[in-house]
Amino acid sequence: TLDPAYEAETLRVFATLVGKNLVYQGLRPVLWSTGCQTALAEAEIEYKEKVDPAIYVKFPLTGEHTRSGDYHLFGIPKDVQLKNASLLIWTTTPWTLPANLAVAVAPNLEYKLYRNRYTNELLIIGSFIEKHESKLRESFFSTQAPPINGDDDNVVDAPPFSSDATTHPRYEAQTEKTDVPSWLEPLASFIGSALVGLTYKHPFLADDRTRQVFSADFVTAEAGTGLVHIAPGHGQDDYQLGKEHGLEILAPVDDRGCLTAAAGVPELTGVYVFKANPLVIQILKDKGHLFAEQEYRHDYPHCWRSKTPIVFRAVKQWFIKVDAFRADALIAIDGVKWIPENGRNRIRGAVESRPDWCISRQRTWGIPLPVFFGEGEQPLLSEKVVRAFADIVEKEGAGIWFSKSADELATALNLPLGLKKGKDTLDVWIDSGTSWAAVTAKRPEFNGQKTADLYLEGSDQHRGWFQSSLLTSVAATGAAPYRAVLTNGFVVDQERKKLSKSNEGYQKPVDLMSLVNEHGADVLRLWVASQDYQDDIPFSHDIFARVADTYRSIRNTLRILLGNLADFDPAKDAVAPEQWTELDHYIHECFLDLKQEVLQSYATYQFSQVYQAVNRFCAVELSALYVDVLKDRMYCDAKTSVDRQAAQTIMYELVEGLSKLLAPLLPYTTEEAWQALKKQDSVHRQVFGSVSTERISNLKANWTELLELRDRVNEKLEIARRDKLIGKSTEATISIPDKGNAISQSRWKQNLEEVFGVSKVSVEDSEAEVTVTRAEDHGMKKCIRCWKYWDHVGTHADHPELCDRCTKVMLDFGEPQR
Repeated sequence: TLDPAYEAETLRVFATLVGKNLVYQGLRPVLWSTGCQTALAEAEIEYKEKVDPAIYVKFPLTGEHTRSGDYHLFGIPKDVQLKNASLLIWTTTPWTLPANLAVAVAPNLEYKLYRNRYTNELLIIGSFIEKHESKLRESFFSTQAPPINGDDDNVVDAPPFSSDATTHPRYEAQTEKTDVPSWLEPLASFIGSALVGLTYKHPFLADDRTRQVFSADFVTAEAGTGLVHIAPGHGQDDYQLGKEHGLEILAPVDDRGCLTAAAGVPELTGVYVFKANPLVIQILKDKGHLFAEQEYRHDYPHCWRSKTPIVFRAVKQWFIKVDAFRADALIAIDGVKWIPENGRNRIRGAVESRPDWCISRQRTWGIPLPVFFGEGEQPLLSEKVVRAFADIVEKEGAGIWFSKSADELATALNLPLGLKKGKDTLDVWIDSGTSWAAVTAKRPEFNGQKTADLYLEGSDQHRGWFQSSLLTSVAATGAAPYRAVLTNGFVVDQERKKLSKSNEGYQKPVDLMSLVNEHGADVLRLWVASQDYQDDIPFSHDIFARVADTYRSIRNTLRILLGNLADFDPAKDAVAPEQWTELDHYIHECFLDLKQEVLQSYATYQFSQVYQAVNRFCAVELSALYVDVLKDRMYCDAKTSVDRQAAQTIMYELVEGLSKLLAPLLPYTTEEAWQALKKQDSVHRQVFGSVSTERISNLKANWTELLELRDRVNEKLEIARRDKLIGKSTEATISIPDKGNAISQSRWKQNLEEVFGVSKVSVEDSEAEVTVTRAEDHGMKKCIRCWKYWDHVGTHADHPELCDRCTKVMLDFGEPQR
């Protein structure tokens, strides 16, 4: 993004948005970093626990607009004057109270007028606090009970709360679900719309502003008292309500986060907002309008750079009108493949709820927002000027905005002299969010393609790069910038704490290069591939060591296969499938199924499934079966025997195929294996190729049955070894029952001794179990070369200790006669 060509393309996308009248300057609340003294994007904040004061404040009603006669319809006793009541609001930001201009109620929520029996105060509160299901009931009634002042029941001037209030039996809450404590007397109930139009006095400011109650859909029974203090300069909902009713967008806070004289309280001027909280609370106490105070522990947004808490503050900024293309963005979301699928809902929620995009930043670095100001601070921002400036930036870099004077820039852009250049820079999410234009559409290897196949990032980017890319692309071109979006989790320690430098107290668990130096880069890559990236990924040395074991298993499998190919030339020695044994066909089909599974997993970015499938194939089908079974064939058959070369044909295809399939995960190991096959080109320049769908009918089903039988045979052989009947399995002959499985009629018969690793197998037409006997007991003799027992050992006079097969091999070798 420091490349002038990239900066220029970002400005050209911005120019398109300007040309579509999507960019405007306005005064509205933004996320303000007091540490960096700039506006922030949502993606530039992180949440940390913060303890704030939560206070209940009495806003006394005025005698105006109370329509007191109408309120008798709601059951208010005639001797009660509503004008003597107070609206009870709840807030966790006392410092915003100087900016209060209204109170909001839910139009359809029930409210009640209560009398405090011991102070005679009249309070209006949402009636939901009475219900036992209410989250606020316990905290409200436990801290808001009136104090005990002796035994006098006529407590009128007592403070509104006390630490020992809840210990007195007369203030305990009733047990009925709709009852309230005895000190709070319900007088009447009415819906929120009945409160609309009431006016009230500010709890400590004596100004001439008329403050009024309005209805708002964002008021709920989830928190607070059902009456929300509205400061249009300090919150998005507040701002929208203020704009709707023509309220001033008041935000008496400066860039440093300190209250200004506009707050109307001299002793608060220059005080940092969060340090002003206790001062505001003391003022409320002094004025008699503080009903109660609590500590409130919650997750609060902080600036990701300065680590300071965010202030919601209205300030003049530049914005993009998201509403103008929000519907198009939501349609585009549905045309994208989201991996995992819940990413669709995450970004939909982020786009549906986001306000207009604040794109100006008060920083001394970044791409400038190329706006000039004329007389009366009137902004001059046009598509033509931005595009002309982009052409200059492509040659000289964006820094020219800061190094040249306003008149020099105006001359270069054919603008009148005497203008002032703006000081703001563009939000960095505009920089990254235009990569579809500055990278994909510009680099020659993409052939002008603006739509990327895949965007890959962490789960926090649904409100960051994924979203900024989507919004800029839809606004400029009407289409999404990507076909698919993949979201990964974060690496965490064994206590599930995120391993990130943004976390306080973060300590790097290990230097990655030390893992590479100890285990190799391929093991590090295999560990990444082995994890389910859709969730957070735990890291520990034990987990890494287990993956290293898997790597060694895969590598050793490739080495064994290659070792058996030392005398094999595929151009001369390959054997056609018609001459393969049934075991060869079975392993070949297992590999075709593996390849199909792996390619499907790659297509859906399920790398952990690739890891598991290849590991299983190498450990089960190859190491435990094929390589194990083929030892006799590979070491004892003649070098040019059809069966041996058939096995080598399969092994060559396995090494070649596994190298291709594993190349994205194990680039060094697979290149090494590929070169061992004497290949001229790199494995990384190959394609996976298609997978044949042709299969031998019932082959895998039959072999599944045979391998189950092999497991039973191995159990019997192990018992025979334990009982000292045999030593090696080649010392055994076994008898297996047919039991209707048609072994005697299948092609298995030629594979049985090989698959079971014994000297002889007989198939009995009976229901008996597998039986094991000593080969010697059947008059069979051991061949000293292959160690198997045969009936024909010693039939050749020149090699009396060899079987017929080994005799032929020795004669072919030209072994001297004894």
